[in-house]
Amino acid sequence: MKQDSRPINVSVTDLAVFKWPIMAIASIPHRVSGALLFLGVGFMLFALDMSLSSEAGFETMKSLMATPVGMFVTWGLLSCLAYHFVAGFKHLAMDMGIAETLEGAQIASATTLFLSAILIGLAALWVIWGGF
Repeated sequence: MKQDSRPINVSVTDLAVFKWPIMAIASIPHRVSGALLFLGVGFMLFALDMSLSSEAGFETMKSLMATPVGMFVTWGLLSCLAYHFVAGFKHLAMDMGIAETLEGAQIASATTLFLSAILIGLAALWVIWGGF
């Protein structure tokens, strides 16, 4: 009988050396971005409520979003939205029968990562130089 050398328990160090397929690299951030968007809805609703409550509330929110932390949160939520949007289109295409093969899924995942990186970079430029 052949000796099974696979690990029984997977540790963090095992995950670091594991060669992740590109589909997993594209899928895991899609789930994380969805969860962060769900949590970010609370912040977005708070910001909307504060900015619409009065002129002073609008100015307060405007000044909060101009701080480095506010800009980072804004960029983070925009990044999550951009990635989730692009990955969602990939999933819609797969639901229609496009990119269902292994090679097609690899190309779709690479395209998702590439387009998302461009959108995330543009979001950073918009937040930094767009000015609030």
